[in-house]
Amino acid sequence: MIRVPMARLALALLLMAPRFMKPWAANARVLEAGPGKPFKQPSEAIGAAGPGDTVRIAPGEYFDCAFVRQDGLIIEGAGPGVILTDKTCGGKALLVISGANVTVRNLTLQRARVPDRNGAGIRAEGGDLLVQNTQFINNENGLMSAANPAASIRVLNSQFIGNGRCLGSCSHGIYAGQIKLLRVEKSRFLDTHEGHHIKSRALRTEVIECDIQDGPTGTSSYLIEIPNGGSLLAERNRMQKGALSQNQGNTISIGAEGVSQPTAEITLRGNVFANDQGRETVFVNNLTATRAQLSGNVFRGQVKPLVGDGDSR
Repeated sequence: MIRVPMARLALALLLMAPRFMKPWAANARVLEAGPGKPFKQPSEAIGAAGPGDTVRIAPGEYFDCAFVRQDGLIIEGAGPGVILTDKTCGGKALLVISGANVTVRNLTLQRARVPDRNGAGIRAEGGDLLVQNTQFINNENGLMSAANPAASIRVLNSQFIGNGRCLGSCSHGIYAGQIKLLRVEKSRFLDTHEGHHIKSRALRTEVIECDIQDGPTGTSSYLIEIPNGGSLLAERNRMQKGALSQNQGNTISIGAEGVSQPTAEITLRGNVFANDQGRETVFVNNLTATRAQLSGNVFRGQVKPLVGDGDSR
């Protein structure tokens, strides 16, 4: 048995610690906001928080918005019915997030409007972001990100309902700028207006086990648009294009604004797609030189599986 002097062991553990824990973990606090809590408004608790803290918001409707500048912050609803509504910060969003490694969960973000018609429930301007169990309802953009090639955004178990519009410029359910990765899992998109359910300029976009539907009143253009190329993985999604779609001829588009991203992979497998327009639509319109691989997809209605390079089986 090898014995390691305690001083040497302590030094080794200290040097290794940053790999396994965030530097703020030991001093993290929980700041509570809402009626009868130390902070009346969520923005007050967020403003007082430090890196790694948790802001826990009591159920209720808050006419409030906030800038989130701290790294490692967790912003969460303490129960169902935590709603931030109508008010935007910086002419941008209900939550303007410039911190890294931020988590947002168990909130409803709704009715974001700004003068340039590009408001959002969340505007992501920092590093990595996790959005979980959050509803985006009747915003111009549900979630919008600035360009940051090092950032990843993961959206899990969330809903995007009634977002999007096109007045001058278009807004969408999710609009990701030039980031490293956009991953959307087990989330629902419904009744998007004029814009796209998901528009992503990310180097890689993954859409997994989502429900993406226009429904009877949705007027979206594309269900998924990858305008500048970049890899796409879409699998095990349930998709529907409605009769009121603003783009009747195409469902998923890749490269329509010019291919400026490396496109290592285009894979669509195990998806179920219904075209309820009463006329033919293209499932995937591939304008890149990368061959799209379609497999195991199930189509209902008049659907042409693929236009452009690739294989469908």
